[in-house]
Amino acid sequence: MTYSLVDACRSCGRAALLPVLDLGRQPLANAYRTPRDTAPEPRYPLRLTRCRHCTLVQLAGTVAPETLFDTYPYYSSYSTTMVEAMAELAARVTDEQRLGPGSLVIDIGANDGYLLTHYLRLGIPVLGVEPARNLAAAAAEAGVPTMTAYFGSVTARRILATYGPVSVVHANNVMAHAPDINDFTSGLSALLAGHGVAYVESPYLGRLIDGTEFDTVYHEHVFYYSLTAFDALLRRHGLTVTAIEQLKVHGGSLRYTIRPSAYAPLPEVAGLLAEENAGGMGTTAYYTAFAERAQRLRRVIPDRLRALKADGARIAAYGAAAKGTVLLNYLGVGTDLVDAVIDLNPHKQNRLMPGVHIPITDTSYLAERRPSHLLLLAWNLADEILNQQMPYRAAGGRFIVPLPEWRVVEP
Repeated sequence: MTYSLVDACRSCGRAALLPVLDLGRQPLANAYRTPRDTAPEPRYPLRLTRCRHCTLVQLAGTVAPETLFDTYPYYSSYSTTMVEAMAELAARVTDEQRLGPGSLVIDIGANDGYLLTHYLRLGIPVLGVEPARNLAAAAAEAGVPTMTAYFGSVTARRILATYGPVSVVHANNVMAHAPDINDFTSGLSALLAGHGVAYVESPYLGRLIDGTEFDTVYHEHVFYYSLTAFDALLRRHGLTVTAIEQLKVHGGSLRYTIRPSAYAPLPEVAGLLAEENAGGMGTTAYYTAFAERAQRLRRVIPDRLRALKADGARIAAYGAAAKGTVLLNYLGVGTDLVDAVIDLNPHKQNRLMPGVHIPITDTSYLAERRPSHLLLLAWNLADEILNQQMPYRAAGGRFIVPLPEWRVVEP
């Protein structure tokens, strides 16, 4: 079955899911089509819920991972911001953990090898775990040994039997994607047995809610973690968060340092748990206000695009990101308002945005068609993109940043 509803929390198992936000029936965020595709486009409910007991925010239903990830169009190496951040992280972790030729670094959800290549340059043995065949092939081509597999307890046992003890595990933006999160966490616990350490990045629920980042919700992202919910999940599997680091990536993320539960957390962990409690992250009012803000933007953004169009604006969009699919479909914005989407990734060019079917093209569009405004769909990379497109801006082009509130970046 491709899509299945759940009737209990995927983490604690209790039947206590409460509604948060309904984004309607949406196409898969990364299911880019070609102009020749004529088959009906599958759409699935996209509804956000939260557990009354352990507080974990999660989707009301699950699309089978094989449908989402066997092939995957997002190549992390196309973001210079991401690559530079991973180079810094690899150097820092190598120093902190005193890694050397006898160490082993695992990256779960290794994508195209954008992180592990930096460890290889430092002389550290690595192994990527990546379910998407196209990305695993790209990583192997880059010289990164990669296991094509979904991670869980079985894969963890296979790694340990084949490669021996693991020094460091990375899992960037992957624990949100694993529906059987208890099996995933059990596998992580097995890899860290003894003195291993994991660095796990995930979009932070507090930033999502406070920034009205509803476009971060899509079928691939099953979970939206607060520290409260994440800590409860880990503790059931003998793990604990020992440190946290605030990141700007993906609209606001946390990097968790995770060790076996015998290790003591730093005071900052207790501080954020207290902050979440004081901020009402376990209350209905907190989520009701978020839903109301999202519903308001659903009215405001299309109205302002229509007003610009009526005044003669030539509107395109920038960044054929998954979040762009959700944003455009939730807002009901299609080719009537946006003429094209520009993206640097050649794997997306000459395709159509899922659901709304806006054509995706390359940056030559800017010089050839001279759009007056670009709706920034990949707004989480605003600084990088605004710097990249200085010639467009110098020629009078304007960027529209839609979230958390509509703003126009003048030339």
